[in-house]
Amino acid sequence: MHTSSISLSIAYPSSSSPITRSDCSSINVNLRFCSLKKEVTRGGRVYGLKRSSLKRGSFDRKVFASAQNGSAPKGFDYDLVIIGAGVGGHGAALHAVEKGLKTAIIEGDVVGGTCVNRGCVPSKALLAVSGRMRELKNEHHLKALGLQVSGAQYDRQKVADHANDLATKIRNNLTNSMKAIGVDILTGIGTILGPQKVKYGKVGFSDNVITAKEIIIATGSVPFVPKGIEVDGKTVITSDHALKLETIPDWIAIVGSGYIGLEFSDVYTALGSEVTFIEALDQLMPGFDPEIGKLAQRVLINPRKIDYHTGVFASKITPAKNGKPVLIELIDAKTKELKDTLEVDAALIATGRAPFTKGLGLENINVETQRGFIPVDERMRVLGKDGKLVPNLYCIGDANGKLMLAHAASAQGISVIEQVSGKDYVLNHNSIPAACFTHPEISMVGLTEPQAREKAEKEGFEVSIAKTSFKANTKALAENEGEGLAKLIYRPDTGEILGVHILGLHAADLIHEASNAIALGTRIQEIKYAVHAHPTLSEVLDELFKMAKAGGGDRQNTGKISALTTELNRGTSSKTPTWGSLFLSFNLRLLLELLVEIFMLIIGQVITFVVKLF
Repeated sequence: MHTSSISLSIAYPSSSSPITRSDCSSINVNLRFCSLKKEVTRGGRVYGLKRSSLKRGSFDRKVFASAQNGSAPKGFDYDLVIIGAGVGGHGAALHAVEKGLKTAIIEGDVVGGTCVNRGCVPSKALLAVSGRMRELKNEHHLKALGLQVSGAQYDRQKVADHANDLATKIRNNLTNSMKAIGVDILTGIGTILGPQKVKYGKVGFSDNVITAKEIIIATGSVPFVPKGIEVDGKTVITSDHALKLETIPDWIAIVGSGYIGLEFSDVYTALGSEVTFIEALDQLMPGFDPEIGKLAQRVLINPRKIDYHTGVFASKITPAKNGKPVLIELIDAKTKELKDTLEVDAALIATGRAPFTKGLGLENINVETQRGFIPVDERMRVLGKDGKLVPNLYCIGDANGKLMLAHAASAQGISVIEQVSGKDYVLNHNSIPAACFTHPEISMVGLTEPQAREKAEKEGFEVSIAKTSFKANTKALAENEGEGLAKLIYRPDTGEILGVHILGLHAADLIHEASNAIALGTRIQEIKYAVHAHPTLSEVLDELFKMAKAGGGDRQNTGKISALTTELNRGTSSKTPTWGSLFLSFNLRLLLELLVEIFMLIIGQVITFVVKLF
């Protein structure tokens, strides 16, 4: 018997060639915030540096020499100037230098912005303490593990010092990471004078004027304080003051039950305070998926020294004076009639944050804010009053209001740098996760169930729900932490993941498998084949995905359909795309693979015919 075979291969550009001396100019050092790993990158590939090669002094001379800030472009002082050195500005600056752009960053306060100095970082230090205190005070939980601990106490000043020291350490890390690669850190208030022109300087000193091909606004946000509330920084405070932990009040009212309010309730109750929530809407935690919110109330609110008032506004708050307590007047959210008056030791205003966009000189470039936010398109390009793009100007982070999260700001900054460097990259905000670091934690990504059902009704598809409990997870039970729920919202016809919501032990870490799946367009039919180590908490997600019932063919075909559908979703903005737009949206490589398969089938038929003929 004669057999025939045909081998067909398609070569793609490869970056696997070794680094040569001539490549030295293209090597950049990639030092990432909070990372102990030092890597050299070239063309997207990562080359680890062995410890033996990092001899004292040699690393700076050989590697950093090629990783310095780029040279100034013709006719400009910089390729890129970033106004604001928070997490978003920092991420953009590092990525810009990696792309060879000469970069400067302007900071009027301190490097790190809200997240590092007055937000994410110090609050997590306080929450770490509250978590330990809860464990030590929970005698029932400890006895179940065979442990006996008595008399758990804390030192308020040392707890406050821990939060402050962590913020200082991370701030120094950010500053040093930018200095190490040559980013020019310019101190002062940044103001846009006109197209591609910025001035900066300190109050009382003369201003400096610089020019840049591209400008990024990354000025962040400040605590929002409603009218009628008098903040004295002592008894009526914002999150900025609360993080200093100057006092632990016996009774504190928290206005707002979102992420900020919920996390501070965790801290204060663990340290001995009683808490009263004041929420304008009819339910606590209105931003969460309703089912998760109800469970959170049962786990995080009801068993603790917390009471609440919903459907009311704190119309007036007066600080404590002359021995009198803090006075809070509550009015009905609908009728605006006086409903109640509270007397408490302190009040924390956790009603969200407002964009910090004043003094930027937006009037000089014909830009008008919307509720304080700078309007941008999906590529973070700033829009003028006329709705047209303002050339060479971008805005990232809290200042644009798209998603007020530190990691979202960083992701937006990186996406802008990709565009400036010639790659059209659009960030999928629906894939960005969020977390609330209570004990236990809450995390989420994508749509809530009401949002998903509203979308389904408009676009004509079905929504399915899958759920699993932490009580079914071996690792959670070993920790005696079985209280928790994971919820998956998806399309049963295509297997598309619409949203995932988790309440339970280390929920903030678990959510990323789901967020990455949404970002990559991975369907239920594919991800259920992923393998998870046993016994780990990650098996909560493994069980969740396996419980989902999604249609479609075998795994291989489903994967191709999923990839093609992802490209279609990225390439079409209309709800009902036309055949023409579908065709134009195909990714070239995927289309090529499809053509190759068709070609192979034809060749196979020809060979079969020839063999039979002879």
